[in-house]
Amino acid sequence: MKVAGFTFIRNALLYDYPIVEAILSILPICDEFVVAVGQSDDATLELIQGIQSDKIKIIETVWDDYLREGGRVLALETDKAFRAISKEVDWAFYIQGDEVVHEKYLPIIAQAMKEWKDDDGVEGLLFDYVHFYGSYDYVGLSPKWYANEIRVIKNNPEIYSYRDAQGFRKGDNQKLWVKKIDAAIYHYGWVKPPQKMQKKQETFNKLWHDDEWMEQNVAKREDFDYSEIDALQQFEGSHPQVMQKRIQEKNWRFDYDLSQNSLPLKYKAKLFLKKYLGLDFSYKNYRLK
Repeated sequence: MKVAGFTFIRNALLYDYPIVEAILSILPICDEFVVAVGQSDDATLELIQGIQSDKIKIIETVWDDYLREGGRVLALETDKAFRAISKEVDWAFYIQGDEVVHEKYLPIIAQAMKEWKDDDGVEGLLFDYVHFYGSYDYVGLSPKWYANEIRVIKNNPEIYSYRDAQGFRKGDNQKLWVKKIDAAIYHYGWVKPPQKMQKKQETFNKLWHDDEWMEQNVAKREDFDYSEIDALQQFEGSHPQVMQKRIQEKNWRFDYDLSQNSLPLKYKAKLFLKKYLGLDFSYKNYRLK
């Protein structure tokens, strides 16, 4: 069985992406790893070149900055990396620049790959998600955070990145058949120094919206306001080993009063139905097998 990791990245230093940690977190179970490095305004290319592994294969790309609709450019960059993996690869493990896998999940993921490798009816593996917010101590509670997504796919040329690289589809917009596994992706996209988080908001949203929308909806300020959140809960687990240095070097403070949680009634109802009745009405970009 051969496994390839793949990802894309641009301006990792400028916007404080844990891309090196993301790559290193799944590198042990990959035979090769393709990184599509977009032309950047910082030393992102040198950062990736500095990863000490002969598994890394870098392809340099240029993003279409005029494509400002639905984050479509992110899917295009994902596909560039996916298409560059070796033909003999069985599974492709996708990870975004702000996602990290805890080492405790690697044996589970590897076992699932072996179990379903020769089953043509299984096209991908579905992961749980843990969304950190503000600091490494809090995670999102609201149902507005996506709970699951596909991150491992078969090396099938019919598969492509969907929408804003949310997940994957195949052929004529068909959802993939997937097996859900007992493993999670730790999403750190909302844990950055407030100044860098604000810079990201002022530029990254351009991938989805025009200048008029940006002017009306993205506040101009020095630091991002992390207090504008509906509900969080304390994170009780441990972080991946590859994240420890970054966590120790955190240089800003975010304290959240859990008593201030304020979920709309519809979100409270969804949480209740899911927790006590097992009913989940969230959008699903996949078909469970």
